[in-house]
Amino acid sequence: MSVTPTTRSSSPFSYRVVFEKRLKEPAGFISFIITLFAIFIALVISGIVIELAGGDALKSFAHILKASFGSLGVFSDTLVKATPLILVGLACSVAFRARLWNIGAEGQFYLGAFGASAVVLTPLLPADTSPWIFITVMMAAGILMGAVWGFIPGFLKAKYNVNEIITTLMMNYIAVAWNNFFIYAIWSESGFQMSRVFPKTAWLPRLADYSKTVPAFRGLTTHLGLLFGILASILVWFILYRSRWGYEIRLIGDNPKAAQYAGLNITRNTILVMMFSGALAGLAGMSEITGVVHRLQGAISPGYGFTGIIVAWLAKLNPFAVILVSVLFGALILAGREIQPSGIPKMIQGIILVCLIASDFFLRYQIRIVRRV
Repeated sequence: MSVTPTTRSSSPFSYRVVFEKRLKEPAGFISFIITLFAIFIALVISGIVIELAGGDALKSFAHILKASFGSLGVFSDTLVKATPLILVGLACSVAFRARLWNIGAEGQFYLGAFGASAVVLTPLLPADTSPWIFITVMMAAGILMGAVWGFIPGFLKAKYNVNEIITTLMMNYIAVAWNNFFIYAIWSESGFQMSRVFPKTAWLPRLADYSKTVPAFRGLTTHLGLLFGILASILVWFILYRSRWGYEIRLIGDNPKAAQYAGLNITRNTILVMMFSGALAGLAGMSEITGVVHRLQGAISPGYGFTGIIVAWLAKLNPFAVILVSVLFGALILAGREIQPSGIPKMIQGIILVCLIASDFFLRYQIRIVRRV
């Protein structure tokens, strides 16, 4: 009996695309290059959208650079916008490193602002209290409120395995509503939708406050909160990479089963990490309310908590890289006030996030084209 040989079709449909998980992570420089390429693609896509909207992409990007880095004064304003992003980016980085998806940094930011404001508006301290005592107590209150707001989803996750994405996201709305109740009712100034202005003893000092001693500081709005962010970056780096607790956090994030087999207390670490993350976001809220706004009001965040997620991912959860990325996004927020349509800056942020997620996928998987059998 004769057998007719089969022939493989040369049709394009004879091939298929296969995604295979990489056996080992790419080298650090490859990850860096792919991240830069993702940002480049995001800017190209953003430029195309701006052109389709009737704008000039090159002029828009040039304006962002000029309006954010064009002089010492505007760069100082950029650092003001970057300050809460540094702290919120660190908050997200810590949680993500333990593979806990804290989407509630925005709410923790608001509760941190509430805690700091309560010290002034209750009042817990008299108005003539020393500024350093005022600032220290307000920091403690902001950190405590942020930690409490992080404890709730952390406890639910650790004890009952409740999805932390849902709980942290929903608690953002509760935090805003909580603040609004006090803003519109309890602490409202003459019926307006804001509290009274804090006494100057409760303001974080700015560079401009020292212009008599250093004339070059005249008009510079950068405040002490920037130092908080830098010190927090050092603290987070030390904890993650130079402490036993940091080793436990990284092990839980990399391999939860191995961490459990090694005898690590995952329940305790889940709660503590979420509290630490919330505390950093709460410090961001305290910094913003005492360094910029100087009163409790509703519009204290243009979405710092959500932008912090992008900052953390773009920085690859590196505490020091968070500082640089926060400055870049601070520039985008600052210049975005003058770009029309007004949604362009948030659109660029969203496109960058999508491209970063895509780049992370290609870092974990490789593409192969194979012939169908």
